[in-house]
Amino acid sequence: MEDRGQNVYSLDEALSKIGFGNFQGLVLAYAGLGWVAEAMEMMILSFIGREVQVQWGLSSSEESLISTVVFAGMLIGAYSWGLISDNYGRKKGFLGAAILTGGAGLLSALSPNYISLVVLRFLVGIGLGCGHVFTSWFLEFVPTPKRGRWMIIFSSFWTVGTIFEAALAWIVMPRLGWRWLLVLSSLPSFVLLVFNGVIPESPRYLCMKSRTTEAYNILQKGALLNQQELPPGMLVSHSTSELNEESASSEDANLLSARRKTLISESKTSNVSVIFSSKLIRTTLLLWLLFFGNTFSYYGIILLTSELSGGKSDCSTTAHLKNTKDASLYLDVFVTSFAELPGLVLSAFIVDRVGRKFSMLVMFILGFILLLPLVTHQSEVITTLLLFGARMFISATFIVACIYAPEVYPTNVRSTGVGITTAIGRIGGMICPLVAVGLAGGCNQMIAVVVFEIMIVLSGLSVVLFPFETQGKELADHVHESA
Repeated sequence: MEDRGQNVYSLDEALSKIGFGNFQGLVLAYAGLGWVAEAMEMMILSFIGREVQVQWGLSSSEESLISTVVFAGMLIGAYSWGLISDNYGRKKGFLGAAILTGGAGLLSALSPNYISLVVLRFLVGIGLGCGHVFTSWFLEFVPTPKRGRWMIIFSSFWTVGTIFEAALAWIVMPRLGWRWLLVLSSLPSFVLLVFNGVIPESPRYLCMKSRTTEAYNILQKGALLNQQELPPGMLVSHSTSELNEESASSEDANLLSARRKTLISESKTSNVSVIFSSKLIRTTLLLWLLFFGNTFSYYGIILLTSELSGGKSDCSTTAHLKNTKDASLYLDVFVTSFAELPGLVLSAFIVDRVGRKFSMLVMFILGFILLLPLVTHQSEVITTLLLFGARMFISATFIVACIYAPEVYPTNVRSTGVGITTAIGRIGGMICPLVAVGLAGGCNQMIAVVVFEIMIVLSGLSVVLFPFETQGKELADHVHESA
């Protein structure tokens, strides 16, 4: 320890040394619950819209607005929680989001009228905008080897949430109604609130803020939980070479000093300016296109399932009203929710073998092919099978995109960059219900499906144009380290 210039190690070296064990398992459980909570709140949109429409005599546009305002809230929340998490810590972001999502979700079950329901679901959407921070937070605890596979496992919690919500709706809606579904779906957010005080802050965030002692203490606890030991020496904030000034030549020391000044200058630059810097602007814009198209097509397939289920595609008004409590809706949504499981398996198998870009491209192509026959009316069984397959591949691309985005951005702007990208995606989510509900529910199924296919093509094109692959690369802490 006396020769401090020699006995130092970086955060990535520490994470590699302690490996993936009980420590990351606890982090995975909390972050996974965050995604379960978000998935459940999002899947509600497939069920309550039609029920509320009949109960309160709403028009199709008023029904679609219940979904649209959630995405509008998520747009605001994605950016806001990203800024909060990058500037004040990931835990503070989780705390605020859990309070808002749980509180507004519970209160929305007591809504006396349409306006109050729309306002409260908008607030729920703002809270749900923190979902991407769970991804970044978990990613920052995972060692580089097989990072893609562990992120796929993390993403499986979203699928668990969608399946659980579909089963919950199947049980609760016909017996207790939509209000009780809202109450029960808000419970995971309160569990997140209860355990917020015991989860660790991201050591990568702490190192980026030069709070290395706090980061070391967290890593030390992690090493004990994993029954491993940290490397000998001292943890440094950035990379080993940056703090070896004491043992470097005077010329090298000057270069290292200049780099340190660059880091200080970079830390004072606004987060938004960094993601629009010359090194990141192309990737940022392509990510926006990817997330917009992917979110649009993903939620489009989910909403198409409810719009085309139970023979509703015959466009008769009587069929629309009769099917509000028809078990076929819950069965179709439940069955298609399971489509995400083989998508997860496929993603886990190929993402660390062929890379993020190629994985997304292949699955976009397959999703496009399976959705194409729905430009014309098919039987209920064929429709469900095609939506099952399309959702399998499009959900898988969504999962890989959620891995790729936080790997692209450096730690000092990771939550902000992913937050803005997610917010752009939410714009696609805002527009999507108007297409799925407005067109498919209004006897324009062909036009709706064509629009979704165009979005899939644009998403695939953005993947082709991405400038670099992140497979097997360590996470960067600053822009100059980004590939």
